[in-house]
Amino acid sequence: MTEDLQHILIPGLSREDVHIVEDQHTAGHLGSGDLRVLASPMMILFMEITARKLLADLLPENLSSVGTRVDVRHLAPAAVGAEIITRAEITAVDEQIITLHVDAWDGHTLVGTGLHWRFLIDEARFMRRLTQQS
Repeated sequence: MTEDLQHILIPGLSREDVHIVEDQHTAGHLGSGDLRVLASPMMILFMEITARKLLADLLPENLSSVGTRVDVRHLAPAAVGAEIITRAEITAVDEQIITLHVDAWDGHTLVGTGLHWRFLIDEARFMRRLTQQS
């Protein structure tokens, strides 16, 4: 990582987003369960979206990030119509690997929490490698 990015991607920087649980986000709809409650895969997606947006707002145009790992616990249910607030905070920067703490809240209830890792990429180089593999 360049020295410029070390001054941009600072542990402690965070972002919050709001997501409304809809039928398409439920375990019953996705098949990960039978009930009309927020599915774990969608909770993780909401967290990952917030983490990606946090980094996207900080990175120069030619750089992006891709998710590489999640370690998240789903702690409580959230019903259809619930307003889920996701929060991502940079906790560590190691070269191109950014570690973020992620949470999901339904009001005062912690719905999920954990860690998410994202890898910094040069978008053009990444896409060239992808097309060369096919």
